[in-house]
Amino acid sequence: MDTVYITGHRNPDTDSIVSAMAYAALKNALGERQYQAARLGGISDETQIVLDRFGFQPPLLINNVRNQVRDLNFDTPPSLSPAASISRALEAMQQSGCSVLPVANDDGTLFGIVTVGDVASYDMSSVRDPMVTHIPVFNLISVLEGQLLNDSGREHVSGAISVALPAGRENLMFADKESIVVCGNQPDMLQRAFDLKVNCVIVCQAEVAPELLSAAGNTCVISTPFDAYRAVRLIFHAQPVSRICNTKNLVSFHLDDYIDDVQNAVLEHRFQSYPVLDEAERVVGTLARFHLLRPRRKKVILMDHNEAAQSVPGLDQAQVLEIIDHHRLADIETKNPIYMRNEPVGSTCTIVCGMYQEKGLMPTEKMAGLLAAAIVSDTVMFKSPTCTQRDRDVAARMARIANESLEDLGRAIFSATSGDDKTVEAMLGTDYKEFHIAGHSLAVSQITCMDSDRLLKREDEFLEAMRAVRKKKGLDTVALMITDVLKEGTELIFTGDSDSIRHAFNIKNQVNHAFLPKIMSRKKQVIPTLSAMWG
Repeated sequence: MDTVYITGHRNPDTDSIVSAMAYAALKNALGERQYQAARLGGISDETQIVLDRFGFQPPLLINNVRNQVRDLNFDTPPSLSPAASISRALEAMQQSGCSVLPVANDDGTLFGIVTVGDVASYDMSSVRDPMVTHIPVFNLISVLEGQLLNDSGREHVSGAISVALPAGRENLMFADKESIVVCGNQPDMLQRAFDLKVNCVIVCQAEVAPELLSAAGNTCVISTPFDAYRAVRLIFHAQPVSRICNTKNLVSFHLDDYIDDVQNAVLEHRFQSYPVLDEAERVVGTLARFHLLRPRRKKVILMDHNEAAQSVPGLDQAQVLEIIDHHRLADIETKNPIYMRNEPVGSTCTIVCGMYQEKGLMPTEKMAGLLAAAIVSDTVMFKSPTCTQRDRDVAARMARIANESLEDLGRAIFSATSGDDKTVEAMLGTDYKEFHIAGHSLAVSQITCMDSDRLLKREDEFLEAMRAVRKKKGLDTVALMITDVLKEGTELIFTGDSDSIRHAFNIKNQVNHAFLPKIMSRKKQVIPTLSAMWG
């Protein structure tokens, strides 16, 4: 069953992480598919405190959802041992429907590749040169479906293959010592072969008298139910496949390789098929050109965002199944109709809690505590203008289930993001989002705290780090919101297109810092204000 990844936005905040975890738990409880909560960045200190408080591990970290080799319906034929016979290779090709088979060492790593063309080429050469070397006796018995009639002490046989025809006595000089003789019910031929001490005698559709067999010496004698013509062909096919397979200049791919890169590599070569290896270099299949045409796209559900710039890289190669969000509608397009739920509430977790109730399920005590903490975080202790009465009611209900105090949760959350031991770069990246509005590229980072004055002492450090981010990413403007829960306002620091910021928020002086009372929300107050001005 394909895994569906549920992921929040890049530089995830607590609401983004928890909503993905809670929704995955809900979906898995309903038993619809296999769902996996995922994240697109590091866990902030605030989120880690919340996870630790309720005993959860961070979700799976993914870097992109680009199509990989593991998303292809590549062939999975059996891997052959280098010691396997050519006959066994042909049988495996027929059974699997694959004309190319991997040859693997005992530990599963790649030894080589054998194709039906390799077998055909070998068959053609055997017509001109009927010589075989060092064939394991076990292989001969296997392909001939035969029986070893004596103990010659030989483990391998070699020599030119001779067919003893039932004709005049001139045919008795058919062979020398280095021969493999194929005959039928011909005692004189057998005696001649034993006298010459040939390597091996294949007796077709006949029995060997015990008194004659006693004269075999160190000649290996094998009986087979096949006729002479078939026996000769099968002798050649008793050779180990390692003798004809390709072991040099092999091109292989790994399960985690991206299809874009694989396509480029395939264009540079003309091989019929390519081995596929896992993380331990073990062979797991073979890949042909036509497999690249229709990969299985990864399936994703987007939480707490619906903007391509904030979503997982490679989203255009994935299949979006659902979007659960509480932001403005942005620019993500889908090829098929999807389930989308966008509600004007302060936290995505509020929506998820409602979905639990609609499905007749109650989150566990620990999950309820996690959801309550995320709502407190995203609504800035219910002081954000995005906060609704529904957020307050849902958070209170989750807190009761978890036997937690919302005030205690708030204190723990908002004391975590701005410690003196943190670098300004780390604080800037904790809740960082980029926006593209009417041709303007903008980044807004937000730090929510209870003591903004302490952070403002590092204003010069913040500005220097913000200018570095702006230069590195080619942005027009970078702004930092230091939102103080107790002051119920935001200290706004900005660089870049400063005139636009001053005009948008009516900042009179030519400064790069101003206090904006009652401004608590990036989503509902800062971004809409800039959008209205630039739009």
